[in-house]
Amino acid sequence: MEKILDKQRLDDWIAVLTDWDAFAPAVEDDVWAFRPVAGAVRLDHPNTKQPPKGFAFPQREVFFTFEQIKGEAPRLTQKLPQGKRRVAFGVRPCDGRGTVRMDRVFADHVDDPYYQTRRNNMAYVGLACNKPVSSNCFCLSVGGSPVGSDGLDVLMTDLGERYFVAAVTETGKALMTVAGDLLKKPEVADRQRLKDLHAEAVAQPQRAIHDADGAPAKLKASFKSPLWEELAQACIGCGICTFLCPTCHCFDINDEVTGAAPLKGSRVRTWDNCQFPDFTMHTSGHNPRPSVGARLRQRVCHKFQYFFENFGMHQCTGCGRCISDCPVGIDIVHVVNKVTEHAG
Repeated sequence: MEKILDKQRLDDWIAVLTDWDAFAPAVEDDVWAFRPVAGAVRLDHPNTKQPPKGFAFPQREVFFTFEQIKGEAPRLTQKLPQGKRRVAFGVRPCDGRGTVRMDRVFADHVDDPYYQTRRNNMAYVGLACNKPVSSNCFCLSVGGSPVGSDGLDVLMTDLGERYFVAAVTETGKALMTVAGDLLKKPEVADRQRLKDLHAEAVAQPQRAIHDADGAPAKLKASFKSPLWEELAQACIGCGICTFLCPTCHCFDINDEVTGAAPLKGSRVRTWDNCQFPDFTMHTSGHNPRPSVGARLRQRVCHKFQYFFENFGMHQCTGCGRCISDCPVGIDIVHVVNKVTEHAG
């Protein structure tokens, strides 16, 4: 299904999606983030500070609550996500590809019911990038495209005063069907304009990983390279790179006690971070990744070696957030290029 939407009718489309809670990028204190739609929706954003992965994989979620009364069996109450379906507008193609990778992680061998419940109630309306939204974009180097539709339900392309709206999934078709007469049939000129814009977008210059195809083998061969410590010297272990990543998914699980008589509490999952010094700390006190170099190696190899070995795709989607927001300027493109070039 392919349609045309006048830009001034975008709010009208969102308004008729009464069975959905709608979100779109909004700027507050110079930070773009997905927020509930409350007024005029703008889709002129560069990219959001955080990716939309939090819709299906929130930073903190309760698995179950527990209560222990003396002399009785423990009472456990599961807390599966509830609520209406949600739709996010303005998702960039790199973040759509991030969703594909998160789906693989949380449905590999065993389905994660918490992730899957949220994911099954989530729709993504994407917005193609007519030009790079950041000076650090490199989606083409990792097999992506600024006009790609992977992981999206709908892909919109900005034609100027209108959007070309294309359904990608059955969910996307349903979202467009609800819009009714708001969406118009595209003309031949619209299709040609779309084709030209997509070709121009793909031709735009980007950052480049020089040998992404050869990276898995070369990184594996460079496991003991002294370059890791050299390249990580500036790292302060803040974890921004992974917290802003559309595909990082490490988490910790803790029991939080909220009452003593009777004993009450919750089992909670929260995001964790492989760049933290205690991430791999053993109970014995031994840490197999004691240095910043070992932790940088873990992050880069997970993106370009381990994930590729497991799923046949790079985990990195080339959004560039980890480069743009690193407070000390560590650049994953530079790191991968340096290590792989040294490996020969």
